[in-house]
Amino acid sequence: MSTALFFSLPALLLLMAATIIETAVSAPGSGCQTSCGGVDIPYPFGIGTGCFREGFAIDCSNNNGPVLAGTTLRVVRLSLDPDESQVMLPIGWQCYNATNPGDTYDWSHGETKMNKDGVYRISNTQNMLVVIGCNSLGMTASERTEGGTENYAYFAGCMSYCNNSASPQDKLCAGVGCCHVDIPPGLTDNYFNFREYDHSAMLDYSPCDYAFLVGKNNYTFQRSDLRMNTNRTSPVWLDWAIRGNGSGAAILSCANATTTACVSANSDCVDSQNGPGYNCKCSKGFQGNPYVVNGCKNIDECADKAKYPCYGVCEDTEGSYECTCRPGYRSNDAKKERCTPPFPLAAQISIGVILGLFVLASLVFIYVLRKEQRKTLEFYNKNGGPTLERAKNLKILKKKELEPFFKDSNFIGEGGFGKVYKGVVGDEVVAVKKPISGSALENNQFANEVIIQSQVMHRNIVRLIGCCLVVDAPMLVYEFVSKGSLDDILHKVGNKKPLSLDVRLSIAAESARGLSYMHSEAHTTILHGDVKPANILLDDEFMPKISDFGISRLIARDKQHTFNVIGDLTYIDPVYIQEGRLTEKSDVYSFGIVILELISRKKATRDNSLVKSFLEDHKQGKKSSELFDKEIAVPADMELLHCLAGIAVECLNLDVDKRPWMKDVANRLLTLNQSRSCRS
Repeated sequence: MSTALFFSLPALLLLMAATIIETAVSAPGSGCQTSCGGVDIPYPFGIGTGCFREGFAIDCSNNNGPVLAGTTLRVVRLSLDPDESQVMLPIGWQCYNATNPGDTYDWSHGETKMNKDGVYRISNTQNMLVVIGCNSLGMTASERTEGGTENYAYFAGCMSYCNNSASPQDKLCAGVGCCHVDIPPGLTDNYFNFREYDHSAMLDYSPCDYAFLVGKNNYTFQRSDLRMNTNRTSPVWLDWAIRGNGSGAAILSCANATTTACVSANSDCVDSQNGPGYNCKCSKGFQGNPYVVNGCKNIDECADKAKYPCYGVCEDTEGSYECTCRPGYRSNDAKKERCTPPFPLAAQISIGVILGLFVLASLVFIYVLRKEQRKTLEFYNKNGGPTLERAKNLKILKKKELEPFFKDSNFIGEGGFGKVYKGVVGDEVVAVKKPISGSALENNQFANEVIIQSQVMHRNIVRLIGCCLVVDAPMLVYEFVSKGSLDDILHKVGNKKPLSLDVRLSIAAESARGLSYMHSEAHTTILHGDVKPANILLDDEFMPKISDFGISRLIARDKQHTFNVIGDLTYIDPVYIQEGRLTEKSDVYSFGIVILELISRKKATRDNSLVKSFLEDHKQGKKSSELFDKEIAVPADMELLHCLAGIAVECLNLDVDKRPWMKDVANRLLTLNQSRSCRS
């Protein structure tokens, strides 16, 4: 068989026998049969002359149950609301020749026709087209209902494949052995067609192609269906409507109907949703058959409380119901909420007590809230809020803005002052330093010293962005420096980074520049007091930034020295330890140890072994390379390394007056960094 041939499915749908539809009736006569084979037959459907409306005849002469008159299509269900019927339709198929697998030896189009002006349409909302087979392309076609020249204007189809007999899976109709597709509205008939493919490799498990319409909830694919019975039928839903009145004048909608089939009082005309025509419905509050006189009966809503709720006394009315509370009870709407009695004395007392407790709780809450507000204001004033409000470069942040940052995933590190957390303020990544109790400055110092620090603007000093004052120990917010501390990069296990001599020299020079700014160029001389690698932070370009001056203490004085500093004893100036005299030269001493750690990659200790080793070599005039980091101790750079060591030794002089100023150290290191020669 060529691909131009089509398969046939049974029977002609809805071609009513002339003897049956000769007479159109608008109402059933007395004595009409109302059921057949267990299926109810409501008017406008009917059995026998005078019992049905034209186009709705049912034949009950078949022992297998009712069929659409003039066809062999068995009726499974007839319904007035919704307007649908369910019938069993044949399937389409074609089977391949075993001796010549490229040809078909038998087929059926499964053709089912309904006159396009007839009452039935194949439901597009409840049915689907199913195609079963391996390498099978199946289609369904229908005649036009809106005019046109093509015999078959509606087409829908899909194709299923199989790699082998095991490819199809039970309950899965997704393109392997089985496929399905929705159909369009307006279908008045059905005509199946297939595209032929070579089935020689699959005749044993897929000898035929099959196509059929079926209700969407009425079919589940089984692999055994690849060899289904070709006489099989499938349940299909039909939409029906009144599409003509039998007198030759078409009634296609409620709007152009002079009279309708809706003869019952309390019925309404509704346009069909599938094709031309209309249907009749009982009005709200009524149920029954709108196609017969007095067919729509009042619903007793009071008998069905699940569907028509009433929490009071229910009284049925024509087309509705009333729900009221019995005397002494009340409700805003007894259909939605229960009826309750007026408040008795006991209830009034209970409510009064509850209200009294509520008022008391509200007063307590207001008292606690105001107390907390006073406490917050006290913290704000104590920490210099009114003074800091005038700082131009400083943000005054609220506690609730910073609290989300204080979680383990944001934790950066901690020191004697407290813990540091990462966060975002505005569009800027920041480091929030949350002090421990007792680590803040004296109250009368904090505001002025924070203002001084906020005015420090230098690329080698960590910038202070803001502070939070409404806490006992004020929190400071700094710019976030991404690479961490020099101490971590030099010494921390698992975090050590390769550092060339150029990078180390740049770190030393730029760090010295930052300290020099604090000593000589800031508005007020600022002494750091705790210079060490842990307080030198590095960004992604290894640019150093001095940090941690102002967390546990800020040294900003008109005085030359202070006795109120506690630094790391490994790096602190011995003169300060002995005399309590902290000056700019104290920071110079600590910076000398930083230079030694940079060129040796050895961590300074409390016993000063690193300092003693370098001082001893310098005193004896040795030029040993053993103290330098092997990574940079190459012959070409030995002179530069000894020059750096010499600068460090000068900084470590126990005679304070013989130590260089930080400005001199910075200039020498910057010149050394640019020229890479001690002779410049």
